[in-house]
Amino acid sequence: MAFENIRIESEGGVVTLTIDRPKALNALNTATLREVERALAELPADTRALIVTGGGDKAFVAGADIAEMVAMSGTQAREFGALGHRVFATLESLACPTIAAMNGFALGGGLELALACDLVYASEKAKMGLPEVGLGVIPGFGGTQRLTRVVGKMRAKELVFTGERLDAAKAKEIGLVLDVVPADQLMAHCKAVAGKLLKNGPLAIAQAKRAIEYGADADLRAGNVLEQQTFAALFGSEDQREGMKAFLEKRAATFTGR
Repeated sequence: MAFENIRIESEGGVVTLTIDRPKALNALNTATLREVERALAELPADTRALIVTGGGDKAFVAGADIAEMVAMSGTQAREFGALGHRVFATLESLACPTIAAMNGFALGGGLELALACDLVYASEKAKMGLPEVGLGVIPGFGGTQRLTRVVGKMRAKELVFTGERLDAAKAKEIGLVLDVVPADQLMAHCKAVAGKLLKNGPLAIAQAKRAIEYGADADLRAGNVLEQQTFAALFGSEDQREGMKAFLEKRAATFTGR
């Protein structure tokens, strides 16, 4: 896969997608979003985990590209927003777990990108927020919705209304990131987490992800019905038989995703 604004690396079932526009602090323009969309559609069949990060040492993704947005009409803005929503929904719906390695500024569209990932880890240097109201607009790639589901309605209102930037420690305090690590250890940490995921059944992780994602927007009874369905769907798979057999034989399981 040849790209201009992103880089893709794959090793042992772990794919790293790097937004690579360091001169623009990795800002998301139309071309970059389309490349991310294509990359997600073309992930190797054996992808077991996806790590998303930013190129350079300053930014994860500093936001959507204001230079492109400033002259947009309402119709163009609607199309741009729809593209961002589509790409992030695709990221969110991947069967494999996704990890955001937040290595620097994650503002606006950058934080929205991280929020579309399953797990978020931040460098000590990371700064994040949704500052769009200071530009006379609001978050346009799902920020008002995903942030609310992560930190709660009142905290989301505070962050969106004020446009406040949070440091990594404060972000961890409110549950916006899972852990904060030194900058030079961030990728190693995320790859270590990915390594833990690779030891488990990929079909099981995919169904667990589905149950959590869809169940979170349902009432408890509907969520429990979904869990029953996804639990039962795994029985009869090679991974289910291998996992239980390995447990009884007191050995490590070898999962194939079938």
